[in-house]
Amino acid sequence: MKILFSSNIAWSIYSFRHGLLSQLQKDGHQIYTLAKEDAYAKKLSALGFQFSNININNNSKNPVKDLLLIYQYLKIYRKIKPDIILHNAIKPNIYGTIAAGILGIPVINNISGLGTLFIKQSFSTHIAKGLYKFSQRFATIVFFQNLHDKSLFLESKLVKDKKARLIPGSGVNTQVFHPKYNTNQKNTAFEFLMIARLINDKGLQEYLSAAKVLKEKYKDKVVFSLLGPFYTANETAITQDELKTWQDAGIINYLGETDFVAPEIAHADCIVLPSYREGLSKVLIEASAMGKPIVTTNVPGCKDVVEDGYNGFLCRAKDVKDLADKMEKMYLLDRQSLNKMGQNARQKALDIFDEQKIINIYKSAIQDALKK
Repeated sequence: MKILFSSNIAWSIYSFRHGLLSQLQKDGHQIYTLAKEDAYAKKLSALGFQFSNININNNSKNPVKDLLLIYQYLKIYRKIKPDIILHNAIKPNIYGTIAAGILGIPVINNISGLGTLFIKQSFSTHIAKGLYKFSQRFATIVFFQNLHDKSLFLESKLVKDKKARLIPGSGVNTQVFHPKYNTNQKNTAFEFLMIARLINDKGLQEYLSAAKVLKEKYKDKVVFSLLGPFYTANETAITQDELKTWQDAGIINYLGETDFVAPEIAHADCIVLPSYREGLSKVLIEASAMGKPIVTTNVPGCKDVVEDGYNGFLCRAKDVKDLADKMEKMYLLDRQSLNKMGQNARQKALDIFDEQKIINIYKSAIQDALKK
């Protein structure tokens, strides 16, 4: 078959879906990818996937302009003639689905997170809900990565119950992401690590502020690292100058960005993600697979990975004091308790988030979609 995977940017496909697409390719299918072109488009091509560019303005909230995307999708879909289309990200899920519906092509959508529009309720939120409701009538199957998002869509009648399914995120390769421990942990500072795009919706300001509180109290006994790209396209992004202020103050150790986060996770003692909302956090399931205890927020997409007191601690979103308290609580745990949390995290990753489970769910859904 010709299987087309469409997202907003090539980076997203490469970072989260190349395992799935590689497996489908090994099964004999032709894989096509569609997104706004970036540096990762060449990496997708190197994997043997056909890549097509689509001019998506990921910052635009103007539905009139965005409606022009439907024409782009129609043009590309008519050229490729895919047997089935897999969508991910808001605009492909909406406008790509409408185009596929016009052409009668089966569609599997993945609601991987509701984004800033649903975090900050506004007039645009109501428009987005209306667009979701109209577009999802053309979808064959709609995946949700957490129960809260699925329930929200069902209660708001944005999607029919018979189409909605749960999937535990994009999965993690538990053979690649496996436990590694520092050999000299007792002789080094305790390292907290946050991995995320540098936007405030990920809880970045809260992390920086909590780090300042604990740094003043514990000095060089604690280290606060940050890994991830600047993302100026997002309205909540921080600037390089803002981050430099924290670096110059000796609060934050900025590690830059990388395509492979495992070595940095391995070096850290605890992974922190104070996000306001996720679909299902890839970073947290990668950290879990590597046996790391976690501090994260009690919000959809984060609390689905962490059970408070079992494999980490949950704190309130947008609450610097509670975040600092939970991070301090983690720092004060004895090594045996930390290791036990890490073991629990690893087991949960194996039981629920292993990438092969997600691949099997997709394969089954593709077969179901083609029968409808």
